[in-house]
Order: sequence, then structure tokens, then C-alpha cells
Amino acid sequence: MNANINAEMRVETHIPRDAKLEAYARRTVFDRPTLIIDTALVKEQYRNLKAGLGDAHIHYAVKANPHPAVISTLVAEGCHFDAASRGEIELVLEQGAKPEDVSFGNTIKRASDIAWAYEHGIRLFAADSEEEIKKIAANAPGVQIYIRLLVGSTEADWPLSRKFGCAPDYALTLMDLAVREGLMPVGISFHVGSQTRHPEMWRGTLDSVAEVWHAARKAGFMLTLLNIGGGFPAFYGEDIPTPAAYAAGVLAEVAERFGNVPRIMAEPGRGLVAEAGMIAAEVLLVSKKSADDLVRWVYLDIGKFSGLAETMDEAIRYQFLTERDDEELGACILAGPSCDSADVLYEKRMVYLPLGLKSGDKFIIRATGAYTSTYSSVGFNGFPPLDVICI
Repeated sequence: MNANINAEMRVETHIPRDAKLEAYARRTVFDRPTLIIDTALVKEQYRNLKAGLGDAHIHYAVKANPHPAVISTLVAEGCHFDAASRGEIELVLEQGAKPEDVSFGNTIKRASDIAWAYEHGIRLFAADSEEEIKKIAANAPGVQIYIRLLVGSTEADWPLSRKFGCAPDYALTLMDLAVREGLMPVGISFHVGSQTRHPEMWRGTLDSVAEVWHAARKAGFMLTLLNIGGGFPAFYGEDIPTPAAYAAGVLAEVAERFGNVPRIMAEPGRGLVAEAGMIAAEVLLVSKKSADDLVRWVYLDIGKFSGLAETMDEAIRYQFLTERDDEELGACILAGPSCDSADVLYEKRMVYLPLGLKSGDKFIIRATGAYTSTYSSVGFNGFPPLDVICI
């Protein structure tokens, strides 16, 4: 069965449907860098992922893009939410989400925020340490918790650090503590890493998580919840399966290792909203460092500190559109506008852009609906936060 699914996914390649966004970005004049979001694409992507995930619950990772129009669109579709803070919980509740459809998924929470969430009906919390469990027990008595596991190296384009999760052999100790503190340890969670492009890349992580799952059940813990986290990819130029095929492929890998899990949660962020956004930017300067330099520097009015933080270490490779795409291309280094030497987007692996590119040209950045506006600084170097509009 898995072989057939994987063979099908290799054939069924995802093609973004962002023509409406591109047309709007090309015809509209912008005074400064602007993220354009198409909420119809958010709805379409949700339905595609839901088709592949079946009975699994989608808990949208609010941090990916918390724009109220995005949240209200997903609420109307019946989506659940993964919130990282009190502010995100307030936002989704204001947009009509039900408290029982929201999980407090950050493992580092202020005690007063735990109490506030409990008072507002939140009953599902994440934890990965003894102190966090005790904070939850003191401020949200009797709630359900899931234990976040630390997983090893993955094949994700944006791998996660060791900041979140406990060692696998420590998970049962934390479950024991949760029971003694009056909480209900109902499951475990993990994150395979952001932008994991193919379901088979999940296998090593799922193998290690399954060992903990089965050991916990054997020890008498009645686990009913498996939170598979995010990792669902967006299209940045490299082939990926369609959203439905990808989601179905991941669930097939899960079923092979875990059997019949009563409740599965998935937390897509990038994979749900990235392709629903484009940034309209502008070329500020094209220059060379010397008369005989073979490489151009292209400076944009947007950079790492104004929305493109995920170019750090050149991890996410965005695609670009200009009005000169029919011209000859040449290698260049791409950089942002700020007076900070770290504001270089792509240098180790240079990008190829039209040789005729010049100051004032419109520069469109595709698949930027996730982790751009939320990463934009408030006013570094006096540059305002990234503008956001919905169409």
C-alpha cells in the first residue's frame, strides 16, 4: 500500500495556483513592501490537506500568519488551532474559534497565561519538563496534556533546534509526574522540521516516536492523542507532492507504525498559508563592487529584518517574478536595504536574475504567506513593519 502511495506521489507533482495573486501584484502600485494574501487560496489549501488527512484534526499553527482574515477563513472551515501564546489564543477566540478547538502548544508558558487560558476554556496543553507540568497543574488543574518529544536530525529544509521537547527516555517520567499532579497525560507530540518535502522523509522520526508511544501504552498510560506537528511543505521550486497526496502519505506512514490512533492532530502552518501570499517589493539598487566584478549586488526594499528572516542560512529559497523575466539572466547576490551587514539574503548560492534589472523595478516574491509578516521587525533602521492586505 505504501509503495503504491509513494509511487503515485512521485507522479502527482504540486503546481501552485497563484495566478490571481500575481496579477494583483503586477497591476497594483505599492508605496512600500506589501504582503498580499488570497484567502480563497487559504480555504482551498485547507480543504486539500483535509482531504488527505481524513479524520485527523488540523490545528493551524497561528504563528505562521495570524492575520484576522486568515483566522476567520479557517474558523469558517471548521479548523482547529495551535496557539503559542495568550495573544494568539485571544485572536482565534475573537475570530470565533471554540476553546475546545484550541491547544496551548508552546512548552514555555507564563503561569498567568496558563491560568488565563484555563479561565477561557482551554483544556489541552503541551509540556516537556517537570516545572512546566507543575505550572500547568497549579494554574489549570485536571487538564489534558501531551508530552513534546525531542527528535533527532531530520531531512527538513528548516530543521528545528534542541529548544523544544524532552529526551524520549524521559517522556514516561514526565507522564508519571503529570498523573501525580492530577493532570491527564493523553498523548505525545513531535515536530519533524519545517519544509519536509516528502512523506518518506518522516520515517526515521516516526520510528523513534513510535517506540515511545508503544512503551507508554505498555506501561499503562492510556494514550489517545498523537500530535504529528507541522512539516507540511510549500512550493519553492523543488518538486513536492500535492497537498492531499502528501497528507495521505504521512498518515499512511503513521498508520504503519502506530496502528489505530483514536485522535491525530496535525499542525500545518507553512503548508497551509505560504502559497496564499506574495510580497510585492522593489529594486532599490543594482551595483558591482568593482569595474571588473562579474557578480552584481541587487538590493531590495525588503530584507531579513522586514519579513524575509527565513533566508537565514539560505534555508528557504524563494522564487521571484519581475517585469524582465524574458531577458537574459545573470548571477547576483541578493540583499536587503538595512544598514546591517547581516542583511544579505542569498550569497553562498547566488540567484539568477535579469541582466537588465534596475532601480525602481517591481520585484515579486512568491509563496510568502507564512513566516514573513510575523517575522517583520517593528522599526529596525526606521523601516516600518511589512504591510499586509487581503484580496
